[in-house]
Amino acid sequence: MVHLTRIYTRTGDRGTTRLVDNSLVPKTDLRVEAYGTVDELNSAIGVTLSLGELPRSMVDALRLIQNELFDLGSDLATPLRPDAPTEPLRVISSSVDRLEGWCDEYMGGLAELRSFVLPGGTPAAAHLHVCRTICRRAERIAWRAADEFGLDAPGGISSLAVTYLNRLSDLLFILARATNRRDGDILWVPGGSRQAPPLQPPE
Repeated sequence: MVHLTRIYTRTGDRGTTRLVDNSLVPKTDLRVEAYGTVDELNSAIGVTLSLGELPRSMVDALRLIQNELFDLGSDLATPLRPDAPTEPLRVISSSVDRLEGWCDEYMGGLAELRSFVLPGGTPAAAHLHVCRTICRRAERIAWRAADEFGLDAPGGISSLAVTYLNRLSDLLFILARATNRRDGDILWVPGGSRQAPPLQPPE
């Protein structure tokens, strides 16, 4: 159980912070960047849910994902230790499997894509696209952290944590498309911006 008795601690005033294993690192550490971006993603999902436009099944899925993103943040903030005295909180394979299952479920009935999708449509779909791009950024930062500290190596990053982000970005893209199902996707027209519509005279 987490007990938050005071929000400000002054411990980070010198540009450092502590990871879950109590090791002191700069706030610019790639692990901090990674779990900070996961926190940003969680907040963006919260904004999307606040719109009240999504069906109950999507809301339930995204609420569960929000909880798992805290688990993921803890995972990224805990360097791998083969001799850890206690079992750390880690992303597990069944969570990745569940994301894949939702991808398959929500893909059902979607039209085949013949071009890239432009972000937009309903407010909820547009926000889901924002969530997708934040998720992709978190994944890129996690990979940079893995390059620096090692993947599945002592002191490094768990590969399942990075895989979770990859599958989640896929799911967020699919959910955005499913949310726009009624009116259809807004598709990229290559070179379409070169043929701008004529200007309309002011009314």
